[in-house]
Amino acid sequence: MKSNNLFILVLLLTLMAGCGGGGNSTPKKLLSIVVTPSNSVVAVGMSQQFSATGTFSDNTTSNLTTSVTWNSSAPSVATISNAAGTNGLATSVGTGTTTITATSGGISGAVTLTVTPATLVSLTVLPANPNIVLGTTQQFSATGTFSDSTTRDLTTSATWSSSAATVATVSNAAGTNGLATSVGTGTTTITATSGGIPGATTLTVTAGGSQANVLPITVNGSLCSSGSYTNKPCVSVTVCTPGTSTCQVITDILLDTGSFGLRIFKQALSTNLVLPQVTVASGALAECIQYGDGSSDWGPVQMAAVILGNEPAIQVPIQVVDATFGTRPSACVNADASPAIAGFNGILGVGLFAQDCGARCASSANIGIYFACTGLACTGTAVPTATQVQNPVVLLPQDNNGVLVQLPAIPPGGVPSVNGSLVLGIGTRSNNTPTAVTTYPASSFGEFTTTTTFSGVPSTTSSFIDSGSNGLFFDAPASLLPNCPSPGIGFYCPATTTALSATTTGAFGSPSGTVPFQIGNFNSLVSSGSRVFSEVGGSSGGGGFNWGLPFFFGRGVFVGIENRNSSLGNGPYWAY
Repeated sequence: MKSNNLFILVLLLTLMAGCGGGGNSTPKKLLSIVVTPSNSVVAVGMSQQFSATGTFSDNTTSNLTTSVTWNSSAPSVATISNAAGTNGLATSVGTGTTTITATSGGISGAVTLTVTPATLVSLTVLPANPNIVLGTTQQFSATGTFSDSTTRDLTTSATWSSSAATVATVSNAAGTNGLATSVGTGTTTITATSGGIPGATTLTVTAGGSQANVLPITVNGSLCSSGSYTNKPCVSVTVCTPGTSTCQVITDILLDTGSFGLRIFKQALSTNLVLPQVTVASGALAECIQYGDGSSDWGPVQMAAVILGNEPAIQVPIQVVDATFGTRPSACVNADASPAIAGFNGILGVGLFAQDCGARCASSANIGIYFACTGLACTGTAVPTATQVQNPVVLLPQDNNGVLVQLPAIPPGGVPSVNGSLVLGIGTRSNNTPTAVTTYPASSFGEFTTTTTFSGVPSTTSSFIDSGSNGLFFDAPASLLPNCPSPGIGFYCPATTTALSATTTGAFGSPSGTVPFQIGNFNSLVSSGSRVFSEVGGSSGGGGFNWGLPFFFGRGVFVGIENRNSSLGNGPYWAY
């Protein structure tokens, strides 16, 4: 009996163990959700990551960011994502406040998000790392990028500084903000600061003598006359009485890759200079030169000693522009009478050809360009090429096969002025050695072709590259690029800046390349106070495609003179 009682006791204990009390426990419940961070403030264009933390009935917590449903009470202020991988990421859209809510199983948590106006996040100073010659200036611009991805010209509101005032100073004065003036050779960091955000670039100043083949270019800068028209590239030249040390440095000379030879207004020449008259057919040689814009210059051809940069002086026939000389032919009856009317003191033509007329004028007296004048009477005459107005580059002892024009890129909306370089020669020195450019052969007229497509219809026209033209001139449908009312008659004034592209092709069918460009509203641009723009364009009036000064911004353009060789080929050609 004793053993049976023991069996019953063991059985009872076993049954009690099998009936443990855990089988009816209550699952934990979500009691609350906390959204963090609370009361956030971001600028338009910026994002804010929110997280949701749940508290449960057993006092535990868990990250619910990826499982809750997110909502913004004002989507016009900020939106918030429920997409995998970006759950809880709020993106600001406009200024104001919105309530950000996280919900799970009927339990919610919320915070307020405030969106303020866009803030400056970076500052870009242009041009990047320029080189200038001692004694010249460099205009810098500051472009701010904001949190909403918009940009704004901050040149006049930023604070400018130079790290080495012994190399260059930079102005904060109204009207010249960002204009650096070189005072010594070396390098300096030019910095623009706005709202605590800096932007910087390096300026290198070299001695002029170390770059004998370089002429500084200022576009609407210190080498131009005050009040110059938009997109005017200026250089200076030195003109001397031949065989003497009587010389004059003349500024406000228009740099022109679309013409050939040096022309200077009589009013700009010192009375101390004596320039011998060139004669032909027993008369004084004079010239009537006409330009694509309908203007013309008239005056005698005289010999001068000319110095370009720090190159040796060369003896060259130039045109002295003088509307009072002799009797003007009909083609020059309205010739510019003064620098004030023309807008410059002279023109330095460094285009594709050695003379401004060449073989045509050497063989015929009836071209309408050269005249022999006796007293007031002037009649057409043939002129030997050596006596014609010469592209002075071809007479240089070394750097005589072409030029390189270098100008910096221009930010949208333009800048007051910029500096660049005219480098004489192609592949003759280390500073004019071509790299990564394509050569586009030109015809005997200095042209290649450009194809543009508007509304699906391609149009191929003759074209040329002309730094003396202040815009890109081509014909486009008025529905795409309407013409400007006064004061911008002749230019385009689209409602918004229009992005376009064209295909340029060498004169003999190859090579081809794409050139993107933009056309802005000319009247709006010039009303901004800036004077240098990459978006200026106008109608050519059926005159093909003229790649004017905006084409040069942000690229180096080589101009290969006819019958002169370089590593880029035999001229005439353009290379860029």
